[in-house]
Amino acid sequence: MATELFFIYDSHCPWSYATTNLVSAVAEKLPKIKIHFLHSGLYDGEDKITRKITNQVTELSNIKFGEQYLAKLSETKDSTLGANLMAWSQAKCPEKSLAILKAMQQAHFQEGNPLTNADDVADIVERLKLSPSSKCLQSDKFVKDAEFMLADIEEIQDIIGTRAIPALLLAHNDDLVLLNHNLYLLEPSAIVDAINQEIR
Repeated sequence: MATELFFIYDSHCPWSYATTNLVSAVAEKLPKIKIHFLHSGLYDGEDKITRKITNQVTELSNIKFGEQYLAKLSETKDSTLGANLMAWSQAKCPEKSLAILKAMQQAHFQEGNPLTNADDVADIVERLKLSPSSKCLQSDKFVKDAEFMLADIEEIQDIIGTRAIPALLLAHNDDLVLLNHNLYLLEPSAIVDAINQEIR
């Protein structure tokens, strides 16, 4: 019986940051489930995050944001490089995708790193022993792998009937279940029990 989890997210989305803890719990407790990391490339350099949003995320998930990040809320966010790097990871080294995403989120949401050029991710690339092409470390346009991923996301969103992110879709045999991640943000381990109920 094949079971897969599709995580639609954005590296610069505070709600996705909180939901990554759920994905980590699944990866740790249910290692046989294949996890697909689908970066939506939602933030295009025109979006900003408000203090109201970060307060809501903290209230509903206990996730804290770093002072350096909070000091830059008024700056626009661009996740194009994040989408390119994560698309490369899914194609070339999917086993490292969770570690890469968590490293990017730590840099962005705690250290205030904008993650918009190669220098911003140089430490992550070196620490995780990655070898992406220079094209994957740009923020002026999506690379082909990222464009393919965006097309896949659009198909999935048509199936589940929502374009909201983050989204967690569980595929077990021929069944598809949209998991309500909001129910588990305060207790990430609870999503493991919910998935076990679905795949029994």
